[in-house]
Amino acid sequence: MRAHMRDMKDIAVSEAVLPPVAREYPGVNWEGLKTLYVREVRRFFKVGMQTLAAPVVTALLYMLVFVVAVGGGRSVNGVSYGAFVAPGLIMMQILSNAFANSSSSLLQAKFNGLMGDFVTPPLSPFEQLVGFGAGAATRGLFVGAISAIAVWFFARPPIAQPWAIAYFGLGAALIMGFIGIMAGLWAEKFDHMAAVTNFVIMPMTFLSGTFYLIEKLPEPFRSFSKFNPFFYLIDGFRYGFIGKAEGSLVIGASMTGALVLFLGWVSLRMFQTGYKIKT
Repeated sequence: MRAHMRDMKDIAVSEAVLPPVAREYPGVNWEGLKTLYVREVRRFFKVGMQTLAAPVVTALLYMLVFVVAVGGGRSVNGVSYGAFVAPGLIMMQILSNAFANSSSSLLQAKFNGLMGDFVTPPLSPFEQLVGFGAGAATRGLFVGAISAIAVWFFARPPIAQPWAIAYFGLGAALIMGFIGIMAGLWAEKFDHMAAVTNFVIMPMTFLSGTFYLIEKLPEPFRSFSKFNPFFYLIDGFRYGFIGKAEGSLVIGASMTGALVLFLGWVSLRMFQTGYKIKT
């Protein structure tokens, strides 16, 4: 009897000192991944006037200024100026909104002390990457689609190559979603995020041939534009509408795929190492 009680006591002590074991989810935690993705999508739907309506108004104002007031009846690259500009404006909305979704989600979580909510659930770093990246891409593509409907009444661009529209549109949304993840994890205050937007995103966007042919630019901006990834994204996306490209489609398609893989890998490593998540 004493031996039995001693054994029970030893078992109780050993169980008391053993650390808790994390629950294991073999394969993919689909329910957790779905929850994170739905959270990211609901975030921008809850403030629709800011995240959906405002970008459309911005696109329409650009169309009004550059097409009606500046463009007039002139043509660019064999198409009307409105048809030339419209794909660039749509792509601008995809780029900016995909970046804003993932970056703002992570930065706001930091300020609200909620970063632990992304570490505590049984989500792997890859599942976190997919959840945030897919949510950002959804917002970018959704806003891009709404903007396309809005500017259609001004320009009515043709649709020459649907595959290019889908490929470069999705690629751009994922690229900026991953960049938003990296910026959101790196930034410690809103000034850091504003610096990325004002000194990196905006210059690359406006020097990408959105409103003009880059061959019209003076040096060194012309050469810089040829090394600007945004130029190839917009040029390939525009090719899907008007059937004409200013740059190399092979380079643009290859660069888009390579950037998606590389930036996705960098973002994954940041989640794996707990970069500015685990304190």
